[in-house]
Amino acid sequence: MGIYARAALFLLVVVGIGFAIGSTNLPGGWYAGLTKPPFNPPNWVFAPAWSVIYVLIALAGARTSERAPHSAGMLLWAAQMLFNFAWSPVFFTWHRTDVALAVIVAMLLTIIGFIVERWQTDRVAAALFLPYLAWVAFATLLNASIFFLN
Repeated sequence: MGIYARAALFLLVVVGIGFAIGSTNLPGGWYAGLTKPPFNPPNWVFAPAWSVIYVLIALAGARTSERAPHSAGMLLWAAQMLFNFAWSPVFFTWHRTDVALAVIVAMLLTIIGFIVERWQTDRVAAALFLPYLAWVAFATLLNASIFFLN
């Protein structure tokens, strides 16, 4: 499979699953009723931010799958996807801010691991994860703040 077909497949899967999870685990009234920190962004920010990030995640995954399919980087990429896809149901559907905090910390650590592992051999794939790292670091702070405020 060529890199363009691989990228298309990764985009379809990552963005598709991300959209499906996001549309079936909505914030709703429970989230609206929570006490939030003053830096909590408006709800409309999340969908466009995640849309861009999912594209970057997919491209990094396609590059890693093409160049090092059996590497620690690919394993870390898959692990962060599992944590990523698990977070919304845990937080928004199960209303478990404590478990969601553990999930997002694990996600943050696997994102860092992926960047570190890929940095020497595929700096582009690693760099594609930098906005994701920044966003998830912010989301971790937000999740922790919501947990402690409620």
